[in-house]
Amino acid sequence: MTPARAASAATRPRRLSRDAIAARVKELGPWFHNIDLCGVKTAPDHFLGDYPAVKWKGFADALPADLTGKSVLDIGCNGGFYAIEMKRRGAGRVLGIDSDEDYLAQARFAAEVAEAEIEFRRLSVYEVGQIGETFDVVLFMGVLYHLRHPLLALDLIRAHVARDLLVFQSMQRGSAEPFETAQDYDFWQTAHFDELAYPKMHFVEKRYAEDPTNWWIPNRACVEAMLRSAGFAVAAHPEAEVYVCRCAPVDSVVAAERLTVTAPEPS
Repeated sequence: MTPARAASAATRPRRLSRDAIAARVKELGPWFHNIDLCGVKTAPDHFLGDYPAVKWKGFADALPADLTGKSVLDIGCNGGFYAIEMKRRGAGRVLGIDSDEDYLAQARFAAEVAEAEIEFRRLSVYEVGQIGETFDVVLFMGVLYHLRHPLLALDLIRAHVARDLLVFQSMQRGSAEPFETAQDYDFWQTAHFDELAYPKMHFVEKRYAEDPTNWWIPNRACVEAMLRSAGFAVAAHPEAEVYVCRCAPVDSVVAAERLTVTAPEPS
């Protein structure tokens, strides 16, 4: 072995045995992401099956197969499944953020076993402005419906971290049909509000699916309208809940007008 190879081997993390991985997986549980760590499944009995791999298969081909040199931000990274997949496609800088320290511990361990160089930080989507940089690809998967202020989150992503692509996913309930709203409606015109496909967000006052963090669940038209409103143009819709978007110009005049009306008075 050459001196250079010996030095590289000395600095490379020691591979854990399967038993050691299994023990650590159990210690860090319960997991929401079912990740295969050298033959050890982190959530083999997931109620959604092999999740999120089964979801990933539905839209993986809609993303660039080669992300060499691209930067990626995974918002609400959970156990790190998507961040690791981005690294496997050659992404350069990959940052995963989550507000849950338990999920971050899982993600760090999963990345270690996968030998994927990924940075993880404890931040919420409302704090993305603190990151201080933009990214070629932003993943915002399975987070929107857990937020009390979902449109604010999309606005902050567009303003602070999204440079090109946004990969978005949200649980949806209600109509799965698209809906094109009129440019304006008369005050006395109300029938459209009762149309099933009209953009709607269902508010969860108590619980949904035994999860107290489910707050707002949109229908399809609402998802698409919110993305457009925040400055994202849908480029692909490869899976029922998944959208691949590109940053689009925001109508600054309209945005300023609406913000002026809706923003709270300064104290």
